[in-house]
Amino acid sequence: MSPTAAPASLPTKDHPLLTRIVENRELPGPASEKETRHFSVDLAGSGLSYVAGDALGIFPTNRPLEVEEIIERLGSTGWEAVTLPRGGETAPLREALLNKVALAGPTRRAVELFAQRASAPAERARLEALLAPEAAAQLAEFTAERHFVDLLIENPSVRLTPQEFVDQLRRLTPRLYSIASSPRRHPEQVHLTISVVRYVTNERDRHGVCSTFLANRAALGETPVMVFVAESHFRLPEDGTRDVIMVGPGAGLAPFRGFLQDREASGATGRNWLFFGEQHRACDFLYREELEAWLASGHLARLDLAFSRDQVERIYVQHRMLEAAAELWRWLEGGACLYVCGDAKRMAKDVDAALHRIVAEQGGHSAEAAAEYVKRLKREKRYQRDVY
Repeated sequence: MSPTAAPASLPTKDHPLLTRIVENRELPGPASEKETRHFSVDLAGSGLSYVAGDALGIFPTNRPLEVEEIIERLGSTGWEAVTLPRGGETAPLREALLNKVALAGPTRRAVELFAQRASAPAERARLEALLAPEAAAQLAEFTAERHFVDLLIENPSVRLTPQEFVDQLRRLTPRLYSIASSPRRHPEQVHLTISVVRYVTNERDRHGVCSTFLANRAALGETPVMVFVAESHFRLPEDGTRDVIMVGPGAGLAPFRGFLQDREASGATGRNWLFFGEQHRACDFLYREELEAWLASGHLARLDLAFSRDQVERIYVQHRMLEAAAELWRWLEGGACLYVCGDAKRMAKDVDAALHRIVAEQGGHSAEAAAEYVKRLKREKRYQRDVY
């Protein structure tokens, strides 16, 4: 099937659409410490549809350099047939490593196999020490900092067949990204806002599998990309007169760009309020022109910004919420819906704590009553979170 060719039936996760990336541009300024990119994915003629708030699933490929390093370390040709985990599918080793299996996240079982096969006493002793019952924390740290290629590099005395190596791996799964557009505005495209992941562990450069696939390995308009729409619970209110409060720092802004496009295109009369945060206003203000245009036109009733590194004291979106507590409470009491998108480990917890505090202080509630108020917002689908 050629890219963007109409499928026999609508694409799904099991039968994804084969399409292409038609736009790839960096959003922050050159001085930014982050790499956040805007992508457009072609849907023309595919029959694939989406709703603002949905996610796009993308099947990535692994980095060829890492794949070739593994093949070399195994002493293989790359053409050996291997059976993949889950399902019994067979493929040449190189294809399996490129497209079918995940190369990160070594497991305890893998460490056990390497310890058994290490012919060098020092290698075996080091691995066996990690497997001791009292070394659970060290083992967790060891595996978190490594990919499977590291085990091969650090234990050259271990000899594994291609099949034995592949048996240790998990299937490569699709990544889900919040859609940053509305079909009312872009019916034949999906827009994505993605932070490209690059970091260092164990003194080796690491690359987020899907984010760098899109940023660096998917040639614009050429490389086939398999995608599908994942329906989300993250939904705008059916009543367009309802006010909407959105909290989305960093790439968490993505679904709210879609929400704002959708509300504008549908003629929704409810007010829109966005809390956005990043490191520096000068180089990290994502979609600045669009947001400021919406603010100038009145489509955005409020835009509260938190640029954490522009002053000595760190300021985040939850601090802006607390500063606007009285107005935010009035919106909630008036029936507004509150949406949060982004980091689950810290941001979403801090925003949730700020919300409970605002309800308690502005509503004159006890901590228990405030907690019940927030639970009621969730039951009424007026407090929704898309966190990861």
